[in-house]
Amino acid sequence: MKFKMPLPLWTIIFPIVAWVLYAFKDSSQNVWFQFFLAAVLIGSVLAAVHHAEVVAHRVGEPFGTLVLAVAITIIEVALIVSLMISGGPEAAILARDTVFAAVMIILNAMVGLCLLVGGAKFGEQTFGLQGVSASLTTLTAIAILTLVLPNYTVSSPGPVYTDSQLIFVGIITLILYLSFVMVQTIRHRDYFLPSDADRDEDLHADPPSVKVALLSAGLLLVCLGAVVLLGKALAPAIEQAVFAMGAPQSLVGIIIAMVVLMPEGLAALRAARNNRLQTSLNLSLGSALASIGLTIPAVAIVSLYYGFDLTLGIDIKSTVLFILSLMVIILSLSTGRTTVLQGIVLLVLFFVYLFTTIIP
Repeated sequence: MKFKMPLPLWTIIFPIVAWVLYAFKDSSQNVWFQFFLAAVLIGSVLAAVHHAEVVAHRVGEPFGTLVLAVAITIIEVALIVSLMISGGPEAAILARDTVFAAVMIILNAMVGLCLLVGGAKFGEQTFGLQGVSASLTTLTAIAILTLVLPNYTVSSPGPVYTDSQLIFVGIITLILYLSFVMVQTIRHRDYFLPSDADRDEDLHADPPSVKVALLSAGLLLVCLGAVVLLGKALAPAIEQAVFAMGAPQSLVGIIIAMVVLMPEGLAALRAARNNRLQTSLNLSLGSALASIGLTIPAVAIVSLYYGFDLTLGIDIKSTVLFILSLMVIILSLSTGRTTVLQGIVLLVLFFVYLFTTIIP
């Protein structure tokens, strides 16, 4: 009897190779080895997307998108915290740069590309307003409280909170995120389901078995761990490249955020190409909420424990671009219908953000 693999072989091989390479990363630091690390990193990202979709199909929406968002964010938090601990007070701005970059990448690049690709293929796409409105409302409140308000408090000089303020903001940030999760998964789960869910063949295809879903869940964590560890291993080379370009250190945060968000970005793009914009937006906006809603409380605890100031406030230029991005995406998603135009505008804002980061 011929044995049939429950999952594609490449989705199992890539994360294993990634962990082996990470174990031997110190033995070879030449340029070709770095390129090989990057190639395996991309393969691990693609494997993570596949396993996430298997798990999502088994547990159903919107739990599937929540699984991927929370799993990746936990890994992101672990990476940021480890870099903060090893870097000391000098790394205090890394959390801010990475979280801000993640939100800007999601709101402008990820959502913009999904709207552009979906609009180009289908002309016009629709989604449920209630779920998107809940996501944007919560995201706006958390983002302003954590990234903008620190610039205007007067108890402590500079874009930082005092210890008591940081504890308070960390608590309310976590409360807001958990409240959103409760609404998304329990109280108003139907807000986050596609309006044509009953007719969606992909959603009603036979789900994988429990055994295959559990195997994919385990491999998803292995893949995400590999993505973060290889990203961390490539960080010195990234920092050297940024320094050689003469670009600001904040570009490192953008690159780290891009690496961490690749699995979710590819999953969201695939959903948009399959005319499942609701799932795509659930992934994108849920990822932004998890990124900021879980990261800020975690790094707040680390900074308080180690006794160094956590710089959270973004500068004036970043604030203007951030507020503009929030206004544009709220207007773009205010009708329940999207075309390529909204995608183009959001992508342009992302490239403006990227350009002004490199050449401030």
